[in-house]
Amino acid sequence: MTDTPHGIRIRPGGPADAPAILGMLDSAVAWMNDRGNTEQWGTIPYSERPDGAARVERYTTENTPYIAELDGTPVGALVLDSGPSTQMPIAPAGEPERYVRLLVSERRHAGLGIGAALLAHAAEETRRAGVRLLRVDCWAGGDGRLVAFYERHGFTPTARFLSDTWPGRVLSRRVD
Repeated sequence: MTDTPHGIRIRPGGPADAPAILGMLDSAVAWMNDRGNTEQWGTIPYSERPDGAARVERYTTENTPYIAELDGTPVGALVLDSGPSTQMPIAPAGEPERYVRLLVSERRHAGLGIGAALLAHAAEETRRAGVRLLRVDCWAGGDGRLVAFYERHGFTPTARFLSDTWPGRVLSRRVD
């Protein structure tokens, strides 16, 4: 378990965390929609999507999940994999990598650095695995704030892609 500023603790996740992750995704969709962003993750809560619960279950069983907790309550989640989803139009890196498949936090705890702490943890786990490349893809629409968030945390945009009508960016970060 890793301790971070503001009392956030990061621990390995697992299948028992799927309901909490699903709840975080539902609250993130509602938060984005309240701010007029209906394009990034749509308008349907993850828990109501036909594949929502199954997708979150796969995140916790087929990938490497981490949970950020505040006073023992899950407030963020990160899922690492060895590459991008085969469902996305993203080329493999051509070298060993770790890939952020999901990063989500409870918006009611915004400003505590939950996402930053999880990304720092991802970099450390990547380094610990002897891998030097950490990548992520994200929504590149709207005002570009999500891309800028990753840039502030050491990532560099490397490619653009379009998944149906969803504009995306791939960003990379070298860890040493």
